[in-house]
Amino acid sequence: MKLEDMIIVSVDDHIVEPGNMYDNHLTQAQKSIAPVMRRDANGADYWLYEGRRAGAVGLNAVAGRPKEEFGFEPASLSEMRKGSYDIHGRIDDMNVNGILASVNFPSVVGFDGSLFHSFENKKDAITILQAYNDWHIDEWCGTYPGRNIPLALVPFWDIEATVAELKRVSAKGCHAITFSDNPATKGLPSIHNEYWEPLWKTCNDLQIVVNIHIGSGAQAPHASMESPIDAWITTMPISIVNSAADWTHLKALQRYKDLKISLSEGGIGWIPYLLERIDFTHEHHSAWTHADFGGRKPSDIFREHFLTCFIDDKFGLDNVDAIGEDNIAYECDYPHSDTLWPVAPERLYDTVKHLPDATINKITHENALKWFNFDAIGLVGGRENATVRALRKAGEHVDTSPVSYGGHAPLAAGEKARPVTSADITKMFQRSTELDGMVEPAE
Repeated sequence: MKLEDMIIVSVDDHIVEPGNMYDNHLTQAQKSIAPVMRRDANGADYWLYEGRRAGAVGLNAVAGRPKEEFGFEPASLSEMRKGSYDIHGRIDDMNVNGILASVNFPSVVGFDGSLFHSFENKKDAITILQAYNDWHIDEWCGTYPGRNIPLALVPFWDIEATVAELKRVSAKGCHAITFSDNPATKGLPSIHNEYWEPLWKTCNDLQIVVNIHIGSGAQAPHASMESPIDAWITTMPISIVNSAADWTHLKALQRYKDLKISLSEGGIGWIPYLLERIDFTHEHHSAWTHADFGGRKPSDIFREHFLTCFIDDKFGLDNVDAIGEDNIAYECDYPHSDTLWPVAPERLYDTVKHLPDATINKITHENALKWFNFDAIGLVGGRENATVRALRKAGEHVDTSPVSYGGHAPLAAGEKARPVTSADITKMFQRSTELDGMVEPAE
């Protein structure tokens, strides 16, 4: 297979929500509770939800910047690529990067929509959550059919409302939700509690994929505040390993054959060891722990129900047989700092070219489109419009030159260069979430 003939679907990208997100999806009576975007005295854009600052707008949206300016900034929409927050700009950036279709996780409301869980008025929370879903499905995904795969939020603090929302978005053609990898960290029942049974059954019946993104529950720990931030960045993807082991033990997976779980932004190189270890643990310890997989190996359950993904993972792709070629998908992670935009096809091809064409097709797009029940190729008019060659032809006008915005270095002004630490980034993030001085409407 040639690089230009690949079809690439990403199961993990991100949206920086634009300021007009709710304009068309709340009634006139509901406009009084609508979240609003504001700009503080330092020029930072931020959202107000229930009158509280909801954090940094541009968290890690650094695609297209010089690497020297990477960090937990930019602070405003004007300091990032248009594709981060504008659907027309996003399609341009997908085209020039050869990406046919993409799953897009939220930013300001949390990867799993957990911001709404913190609302004092839960009725308002559900109203605004539904408006978010309508914007995401109808505008972000609906403007260019076939290019973005709908991903809905659910009001997981209310299981009846969750089931109702699952049915509502399913009727709109959405077959995926984002969910916490460990709801117990949010003060909710663990995934093993019967509280979630209606969720599992509904997702199974409607064939809705449950996406659990790194950092949506369990967090990668900082070894210390003096540790180089590189150590935390290194372990961040595989921080989902604990949740992967926990979810493999979910009894609902044995009851519901169509219940599918997608591990988002976790990489794949560690999967062979997880499967080896989980089988060893079951064989060696189940006599006293009473773990029961119905006479099967836990690795069998994993391969039947879990989709994994990678950005750049040569080791994992050299060990596809140990993972399962039906369980691997690609992720671009645009506009985060790990993204390989705009050269994702080149890096991807270099790591998959040793595989058979049929396996390459599964990993680059077929698994994703099958799991998410999404006919991207048909919606764009056929394979001839879906390849890297065709998309890059459509994106020939897109300028991919790095753009400098001056940077927002975590070190103090005039401070001699030294390794950036966990403390530096933690302080930077804290500063970006503090209301600083006067506020005015963001542009």
